[in-house]
Amino acid sequence: MSTFNSINYIEPIKPVAPYIGGKSKLAKRIIAIINDIEHDTYAEAFVGMGGVFLRRNQRPKSEVINDFNSELAIFYRILQRHYVPFMEMMRYQITCRTHFERLVATPVSVLTDLERAARFLYMQRTAFGGKVACNNFGVSVGYGGRFDITKLGSMLDDLHGRMAGVIIECLSYEKFIPRYDRVKTLFYLDPPYFGNENDYGKGLFKRSDFEKLANILENIKGRFILSINDKPEIRAIFKAFDMDKVELNYSISVGKQTKASELIIMN
Repeated sequence: MSTFNSINYIEPIKPVAPYIGGKSKLAKRIIAIINDIEHDTYAEAFVGMGGVFLRRNQRPKSEVINDFNSELAIFYRILQRHYVPFMEMMRYQITCRTHFERLVATPVSVLTDLERAARFLYMQRTAFGGKVACNNFGVSVGYGGRFDITKLGSMLDDLHGRMAGVIIECLSYEKFIPRYDRVKTLFYLDPPYFGNENDYGKGLFKRSDFEKLANILENIKGRFILSINDKPEIRAIFKAFDMDKVELNYSISVGKQTKASELIIMN
């Protein structure tokens, strides 16, 4: 465990909604590496629902979260700054297929930021498999509704408190990394898996972006940790860096698991 003077110890919390690629299986190992690297600024370029960010138990002087998905950035900003009206808006929501389908059909351009944040959270909680680009209502037979504000309320309260002082950005990784790159900055990067570039929204990350990302990381002043699926193409693109292979078991359905391997890449 690190003993850096600028580190504050905090209570880890859980993400408030499922998110594809949420890193629940790998978070403990990644966080142990984070804790052993001295840094004044912690910066996540692809934060998602905070699968690693929120499970950390140490907090440096500065924290920055970023996601190019504007719905995510709006959600975090609303929860940070407009918590009370957001909770009032969510209070009477129920798990309902017709409501889900109505939200899918509603263009975000006609909504206020408060309404967009509420829409995002509702859909993320109730969409099949926690998928971002998903229009399918998720139901688990034998289990309660996925949107239960009596259970979710305390989680949102914890997240609101945790977001105090956190800088929220909505930038491409190409702009985000240089903006926050310093000698004492530690970046954690969790880009889309190779072969699944459109899982988080069409056009947000392309196959060619892996090489662009590697080129940027070769020239940064700070440190980075990157987690990604283990593919020959990824090994070739990031060959300039240290790699650690991790074997994992993922649940694909009740009682069934599949083996997978991921890479933790560092400079």
